Amino acid sequence: QWKHFPADMILEPFFPVRKIVHSTGIGVSSNEDQVWFDDAHAGIAAHMYHDQLATPEDVEKLHEPVISYDRDATMELHDRLAEAFGDILPIRLTGSCGGIDVWDRLTVLRGVEAVLIDLIEEPEHMHNILQKLFAFEKSRLRQMEELGLFDLEAYALHCTAGLCSDLGRDYDGGNVLRSQIWGRGSAQMLSSVSKAMHEEFDIVYQREIMADFGLIYYGCCEPLDKKMDIVATLPNLRKVSITPWADVDVAAEAIGKKYVLANKPNPAAVSAVLDEDALRREIGRTLDAVKRNGCSCDIVLKDISAANMASLTRWEEIVMEMVQNF
Repeated sequence: QWKHFPADMILEPFFPVRKIVHSTGIGVSSNEDQVWFDDAHAGIAAHMYHDQLATPEDVEKLHEPVISYDRDATMELHDRLAEAFGDILPIRLTGSCGGIDVWDRLTVLRGVEAVLIDLIEEPEHMHNILQKLFAFEKSRLRQMEELGLFDLEAYALHCTAGLCSDLGRDYDGGNVLRSQIWGRGSAQMLSSVSKAMHEEFDIVYQREIMADFGLIYYGCCEPLDKKMDIVATLPNLRKVSITPWADVDVAAEAIGKKYVLANKPNPAAVSAVLDEDALRREIGRTLDAVKRNGCSCDIVLKDISAANMASLTRWEEIVMEMVQNF
């Protein structure tokens, strides 16, 4: 990466060893059929998920997870690596940020179709599920805080830059608190629902759980350009994901100087021979929008399942050139 497409690559001055964490689970697990598999492209697969929360009786099976830190296994790995090359590169234990994955979890527990139908036909059933899952997330995050599993210096925040001087100023040792780190939420499954439904079934729940964090990054692949008024109600919001399916002009106008616009260009550009003119138009439109509206912005090429190496290298050269001339 450093040789071919470094961009604004951050090199950590240590080798990270993530603390090994276990969970008892929430009482149900996914049941799926793999309906397509492409071993030639990084083992990408398509899945069909069978609904595990179809009835109120299924929901009663859910229970709060218990989190534990496997310190012995973590330190065994740490010490083994330190002995192997610790005199060349320091080894450091690392924790995590406060990622919340209720909707991604629902995807594999129920399948997308069942959830989208129930949002309309069985809203009470959906709320019963969401109340439990968000409560479980809050409990999980509290347990992680008590076990000292969060990291004060998040070099990356779901593919974007995470280092921020606004966080951790009051840290004086001991366990890192949620108020000293990033929290992150998203609801990709709600890409196609109305703003009112997105607020009712996600934002209302996210507001409570996000209030515990120092800063918030919201969004993933769901388009949020026309939903910024409800996203802006999240406490401590700092960064918003703007995907290829969002109108960057609309998004930049709504975001302005209040938040960071985390722009995600279309990754399909590097899957074959790069159309350089199309790329310059895409990035140019983004840069024009953020300049016109005074936005802070980062640009992240992500969700690359298959890439043409020459196209990926050239993509980085063109975008860095445009950014540096910005």
